[in-house]
Amino acid sequence: MVYYIIKVLISAILIVAISEISKRSSLVGSIFASIPLLSLMAFVWMYIDTKDVHKIADLSSGIFWLVIPSLSFFILFPVLLRKGMNFYLSLVLSTLVMVLLYFGMIYLLKKCGVNL
Repeated sequence: MVYYIIKVLISAILIVAISEISKRSSLVGSIFASIPLLSLMAFVWMYIDTKDVHKIADLSSGIFWLVIPSLSFFILFPVLLRKGMNFYLSLVLSTLVMVLLYFGMIYLLKKCGVNL
């Protein structure tokens, strides 16, 4: 149980730290947020838990393919905000487009024989 609490605390501290850094500097916050911290933490936690490097390699490959549709969010969201759309509506619409593209990518990968 202590191990899970430590994992949650480290993860939460990183998220809060990036949020606080972003308030002071968009550039520095962007750099930290663009580092795949969540993926890196998942790799470390999986390795500590399982020592299964093949599962970690599979996870890494899956992340690579699914980053592509996630980029749509970072293109559409600022465009909608700059056009004057409400923050929450921009957030929801950008997320919906991203989710649809996730499904499309998963469909395409399965059709091409790539296992996720």
